[in-house]
Amino acid sequence: MMMKIASSWQTRVSERLSVLVELFVVFFKIGPATFGGGYAMIPMIEREVVERRRWMEQQEMNDLLSVAGSAPGGVGVNASAFVGYRMAGIGGAIAATLGITLPTFLIVFGLSLFYSFFQNEPKVQAAFQGIRGAVIGLIAVAAYRMGRNSLFDWTTIVVAAGSLMILLLTGLNPVFLILAGLVIGWVVIRVKQALGLQTRTEKQRHANASSQAYIEYYI
Repeated sequence: MMMKIASSWQTRVSERLSVLVELFVVFFKIGPATFGGGYAMIPMIEREVVERRRWMEQQEMNDLLSVAGSAPGGVGVNASAFVGYRMAGIGGAIAATLGITLPTFLIVFGLSLFYSFFQNEPKVQAAFQGIRGAVIGLIAVAAYRMGRNSLFDWTTIVVAAGSLMILLLTGLNPVFLILAGLVIGWVVIRVKQALGLQTRTEKQRHANASSQAYIEYYI
């Protein structure tokens, strides 16, 4: 009996360590492969977590990214911590966070030494100009993917467009826009419920077994 308990315990420990190592390795690869901060990491995080490893569904990932973008800190690091916690609790959050930050820290440290010596070189300046252009493309892809799944009715479209205009035209702190979006969403849902209207909080998708196509229904 004791041998069975010990064997079962060893199996659980082995499985947990395997998950922790996998989390660390996955995010260790993501960290140095992306440039431009957290939002540039989102396409790779989605590809690894949703498409390749099937750790989460796309809608759950969208919700996670919304929380990660609203919380203090970098969205990429926040997302890695949330994914790690979702998979293996506190240990998973630590493993994923270390994985995504450790290589980046080492690379940035090395680049800072390199840049201090060669920052005035024309070729180095040209290289950084190219990197900035690529980063804009990565962030645009992340914005498109989030918008494709998050903008599903007139309320979400108006809130997104209004937030964009306010950020472009004023210096308002983004925290206030996040809080305003929370309040607006809550009020709209309450009003629709009071009027007896159908309410949805996410885009609904129904798979067609024959064509594997999706038919999207909007509010």
